[in-house]
Amino acid sequence: MAVPLEVFREGHDVYIDYPFEDAMFRYEYQTGRVFRKFYGEAEVEASYTSNLFREAMSWGQQITAEQYAKGKPAGQKSE
Repeated sequence: MAVPLEVFREGHDVYIDYPFEDAMFRYEYQTGRVFRKFYGEAEVEASYTSNLFREAMSWGQQITAEQYAKGKPAGQKSE
């Protein structure tokens, strides 16, 4: 299930869970920056053009800010 491109233009941050790679992403609307955190790890800045982020946009699931903040332990897949 893809994350529609329209949500990136709606004026708020976008959060994506990509369980295939045990990763979550946060797109910060105000700055256009992208952040990634693998399950069980800390958040780091990522490139908007990274292949992994593009895959997450195409195959990941949009989640809430709360779900992103909570994160997932390493090795935990989405339901």
